[in-house]
Amino acid sequence: MISISEAAQAHFVKLLADQPEGTNIRVFVISPGTAQAECGVSYCPPDAVEDDDIELEFNGFNAMVDEKSAPFLEDASIDLVSDSLGSQLTLKAPNAKMRKVSSDAPLVERIEYLIQSEINPQLAGHGGNIMLVEVTADGVAVIQFGGGCNGCSMVDVTLKNGIEKQLLDMFPGELTGVRDATEHSHGSHSYQ
Repeated sequence: MISISEAAQAHFVKLLADQPEGTNIRVFVISPGTAQAECGVSYCPPDAVEDDDIELEFNGFNAMVDEKSAPFLEDASIDLVSDSLGSQLTLKAPNAKMRKVSSDAPLVERIEYLIQSEINPQLAGHGGNIMLVEVTADGVAVIQFGGGCNGCSMVDVTLKNGIEKQLLDMFPGELTGVRDATEHSHGSHSYQ
């Protein structure tokens, strides 16, 4: 479910040494399965362990995951990244905003998953996002741009060289193209 690098495990052991005996960590998702989902890690003293928690064993400590967060932490990873400014724990949870779907799920669900887990996080750096409107009978994914993408001068490049290429590569034989249904209006919200 969650992988924790050796460096991060050693860091947690060091942090937990200053906590009351029996304290572990808790990994959680606030608002799982929504666009507002956020992941976190906190201390978990023995009296905060719930009956339905999932307990994951690591070197020198355990990680507790509440039952509601568990499906959204599939494929999550925690690492300790060091640079010239110091060290920082990073938590990546690609399924936090949308539960991972199986490879035999309906095409619309698989496209939605790819949009939420891979495409929208890339567009978020520019304040943008997309949503799937429909998949037509002839296999065209109709999308709508939002946020900073609406009215952006580079939207056609993003659509053809980014989104369409990624979707067609992921769903060969199922999708024939991608079409933008957005009525683009340039404004102060647009990324330039």
